[in-house]
Amino acid sequence: MEVVLRELVTIIGGDLVGDGSVVIGSVAGIREAGPGSITFLANPKYENFLETTRASAVIVPQGSSHPSKPLVVSDSPYLTFIKAVEFFVPNRDRHAPGIHATAVVAPTATIGSSVHIGANAVIEERVSIGDGSAILAGTYVGRDTQVGGSCLVYPNVTIREETKIGERVVIHSGAVIGGDGFGFVKDGEIHRKVPQIGNVVIEDDVEIGANVTIDRATTGATLIGRGTKIDNLVQIGHNVTIGENCILVAQVGIGGSTEVGNGVTLAGQAGAAGHIKIGDGAIVAAQAGVTKSVPDGITVSGYPAREHSQANRIYASLQRLPGLLKKIADLAERVKQLEEKLRK
Repeated sequence: MEVVLRELVTIIGGDLVGDGSVVIGSVAGIREAGPGSITFLANPKYENFLETTRASAVIVPQGSSHPSKPLVVSDSPYLTFIKAVEFFVPNRDRHAPGIHATAVVAPTATIGSSVHIGANAVIEERVSIGDGSAILAGTYVGRDTQVGGSCLVYPNVTIREETKIGERVVIHSGAVIGGDGFGFVKDGEIHRKVPQIGNVVIEDDVEIGANVTIDRATTGATLIGRGTKIDNLVQIGHNVTIGENCILVAQVGIGGSTEVGNGVTLAGQAGAAGHIKIGDGAIVAAQAGVTKSVPDGITVSGYPAREHSQANRIYASLQRLPGLLKKIADLAERVKQLEEKLRK
């Protein structure tokens, strides 16, 4: 598919600067782009590539310029580029309706229209799958689970019994939804397992990365709110509540019964203890360890996690610690010498 740049701009938005007659037929990153491609520049650290890219046009932020290359100026270059990708590569994740011959579908399951069920998938008793959803090869869906419409479940996902999944949810390979929560009670010398009889509820427009584990509740539900996006290798404990439109980056771990508000960001490898609350709009920096509740709208970092500016001051003090220790040792030596003189 090819289109002249001025026509493409009417589809993806932005302001055209330069020659709108160039022909665009593909999208690419700024370093690998060639003639006929449109690329984007969103991060200032890649600005030098604007001079060397072979792309025929570049989507750029406000204030950018180039003497000879056509530009599409946008308030949000990355978002405009996404629209270009969707134009040139439509329906990438569409799968033909039908049930593969090797799939095992219980007779009591309810399968909507235009559903794709891949090879060796297992759909247990009383499962319902909404219209237009795709359950790809090797996935297991446990009894009494509900999967909404237009969902995409990649290969080798495990969805345990009684899970409830909303509309337009994407679950990547290796995820385990509804595994038992980690609950044990000491009984003499042994650890007795606490039965995990709750479930997991995933609301609309959630995306769950590869090898994520979301534990079922002990009782009640572990909840993932509408629009939340979860990166790979995240662990969410039993009875956790995640609010709407949150971002959980890779290797985040959240202890049981913790409540995460709306619009929260948990950066890579951040950890939260159980039975605390992280307020709406809070940001937890990478590798932070949250041991107590976080108020709305603040950024915390470090271990134990503190308000970010305070954590930075503490970190700066630690950086000076070797020099301070040397000064203390020098002062101690001078005091010792003075004391020896006084004794004479």
